[in-house]
Amino acid sequence: MRTYMAKSASVQRSWHLVDAEGKVLGRLAARVAAILRGKHKPTFTPHVDTGDHVVIVNASKIRLTGDKFKAKVYHHHTGYPGGLKSVTAEHLHAKKPTALVTKAIAGMLPKNPLGKQMAKKLRVYPGPIHPHQGQRPEPLALLPGEIRPRPISPTFKGETIFTYRVDDPLLKEEKDTHGNNG
Repeated sequence: MRTYMAKSASVQRSWHLVDAEGKVLGRLAARVAAILRGKHKPTFTPHVDTGDHVVIVNASKIRLTGDKFKAKVYHHHTGYPGGLKSVTAEHLHAKKPTALVTKAIAGMLPKNPLGKQMAKKLRVYPGPIHPHQGQRPEPLALLPGEIRPRPISPTFKGETIFTYRVDDPLLKEEKDTHGNNG
């Protein structure tokens, strides 16, 4: 059996629509970067652009965890001596709301001409309106992990946990350490 290698002329591209409202930036960027590369397809070939087009709306309502909105700093150099420029995520978001999403996704793509070609299939808009209705983008349900509920501990209501089998002579018992009295 021979390994399948996709040809750029035979790649079927579809359009996806992602609503970024309330989504965590890094998790959204990782999922979208994989779609732009084509890693969600069984025909993925590393040296061929097999990815799909992605339209992201509501990019101005993206969320950063912790204190990253004020503490995260983006740097670039002008090319002149002493030309290192720094801007916080908060300032960049106020100046250009789509820049945070675009930079995060572009940073997860290959750093070569193929990566630049993949990045051209990304369209980011700050609000809910986009001009790509003619392509009929299908809404993309992101993988679980965008919202991670806390697991309920077995000692949540004050139950006792047995760490060994019941018929084990070295039966060991753990008491509720959370201070909950059932």
